[in-house]
Amino acid sequence: MKKYIVRSLKYFFALCVLCIALMGLMLMTGTSALSLDDTLYVMLHTDRYLMLFAAIVALAAVYPRFGFVVRRVKGDIEENREQILNAFRSAGFSLRSDEDGVMTFRADNFGQKLMLLGEDEIKVSQYGQWIVLDGIRRGVARVQYRLDSYIHMTRND
Repeated sequence: MKKYIVRSLKYFFALCVLCIALMGLMLMTGTSALSLDDTLYVMLHTDRYLMLFAAIVALAAVYPRFGFVVRRVKGDIEENREQILNAFRSAGFSLRSDEDGVMTFRADNFGQKLMLLGEDEIKVSQYGQWIVLDGIRRGVARVQYRLDSYIHMTRND
């Protein structure tokens, strides 16, 4: 539960920064119909910005539910270890630990970690005949596609 709340707060702040950046960009380029003073007045005294704030809160509240996934790829961690490492490497992740049958990967560079809001950890484990990928949706989706392709290529060779 604590992890869920922390993830929600991170996403809330990221959405707030995005909104502030967009408003600032509109003010700097002159595409905003209002001045800075008028914008601040409207933000604090009208329902329009309350609706925006409510939407940001709602998105941040549900983001951890839909932003993190568990995906499976048919294969074996031991047999397909090289394909797993290559798939993560080409997606910008590197192996940080390999303990008790669970491989943990993290993003390689600061920019990617920032874009993933510090939630750049993807865990790989074995479940029956499946390789299980558990982590943030954006990272898992990229790796899953590559890993599935790499495993299919080695089976066909």
